[in-house]
Amino acid sequence: MSDIKNSITQLIGHTPLLEPVNYEKAEGISARLLVKLELFNPNQSTKDRIALRIIENAEKSGRLKKGMTVVETTSGNTGIGVAGICAAKGYKFRAYIQDQVSVERFKVIKALGGELVKFGDVPEVKEILDKENGDFVAGVNKLKELLRARDDIFFADQCQNPANYEAHEYTTAPEIWEDTKGNVDIVVTSVGTGGTISGLGKFFKEKCKNIKIVAVQPGKDSVPSKEKPHPDEITGVHRFSDSPEKNIPKTLDRSVIDEIIDVDTKYAYDAARKFSRKEGVLLGTSSGAGLYAATLLGRLSENKGKTIVVIAADTGLRYLSTNLYGEE
Repeated sequence: MSDIKNSITQLIGHTPLLEPVNYEKAEGISARLLVKLELFNPNQSTKDRIALRIIENAEKSGRLKKGMTVVETTSGNTGIGVAGICAAKGYKFRAYIQDQVSVERFKVIKALGGELVKFGDVPEVKEILDKENGDFVAGVNKLKELLRARDDIFFADQCQNPANYEAHEYTTAPEIWEDTKGNVDIVVTSVGTGGTISGLGKFFKEKCKNIKIVAVQPGKDSVPSKEKPHPDEITGVHRFSDSPEKNIPKTLDRSVIDEIIDVDTKYAYDAARKFSRKEGVLLGTSSGAGLYAATLLGRLSENKGKTIVVIAADTGLRYLSTNLYGEE
């Protein structure tokens, strides 16, 4: 029987789990480490999953109709995912994107037919970002206020749309459960909008309350501050443990989180670089952060023999112009 696809919407999900045996040995990991390689999605990130669910849910509900423009705020990967789905379905797409993201992200969205507007080019958004030390959610909320009256656009709204975490509850998590035959002890993922960890946490806690859900956030030295306004950031990953409640995405369910690990950018870089040289796969910075946290956990004697699953959210090919692989 033929298995020919006729849309990228049919190519999303069912990404592989890799046990990086060379990396495990080199890093002294006594647990079984499994890396969920989301770069195998058609536009090479886990955000393809939420893009598909957001768009198709909006179509089914009637909120998105032909002729409308889809709009999203993004640090890159969600914008790329939505741009790809919009191209396949025939919608116009506009991304409001953080100024400091890699050149590759801008180029990919444009290549997929999307329109780009930098956060800094919207005066009201720039003002609130300056006031809130560059907080992504604060910028998103201000932009929503500006766009609220428009009836010719559909705002994907990854920071509040339940399709964000549903995509992971109903696709990512069941795939992991099936591929491991239910042998999961610890799940590790970086936190951006919170959809990934919320969806995974809900699924796995319902399967077994003893499965540990670990959230990774940037260390304090890796987020903008008055003292250090332009650090090397972990693109798409946001600090939430000490952020004001108003700046926490609605898609983040903190009740499913058992542990939070801070990772500074230099350690995320180091883990991603080591992985690329031992396993032959380029990971992005957020994946490196998750991998570093999983490595720390995998070295603990209490976790010997346990199965640790870490989400590798995207490809390192989106970071070739950054310091991740450019300066070592």
